[in-house]
Amino acid sequence: MATIVFNAALGRLAQYADLPAAADSLILVPFAATGLPTDATMRDYATLAAIKAGATEQTTLGRKTLTGVTVTVDNTNDRVNIDCDDITWTATSGAAIGAVVICYKPDTASADSAIIPMTKHDVAMTPDGNNFTLTVTDFARVTSSA
Repeated sequence: MATIVFNAALGRLAQYADLPAAADSLILVPFAATGLPTDATMRDYATLAAIKAGATEQTTLGRKTLTGVTVTVDNTNDRVNIDCDDITWTATSGAAIGAVVICYKPDTASADSAIIPMTKHDVAMTPDGNNFTLTVTDFARVTSSA
């Protein structure tokens, strides 16, 4: 599975994931498999609105707020691991998805132009009316470079 970190979030992943504010959140946004831009193009998008101008959000599945987000410093491997609970959609329908984007949403009322994309993950799933669970294992690992 290819994963990219958006340029707008470089150096901020652990900060955004670990914020305890009451109104902010991390959200997962599914995108349709058809018409996805290349990773090189997507990583330059600075907001969710910019991504949606170049890709189609799969709105039938809907956005999910991440729960159980943990940020763990791994001194042995010189990295920070960011994880969350698995995500489940019930009775899925709509277009096939080709990717999900994890975003930082600064406030419950934030417009897409204020939502910052953090990571994009390739996911191949065709809704078939059944429940679908996306298993998440460390959605990001940030390492230092020497």
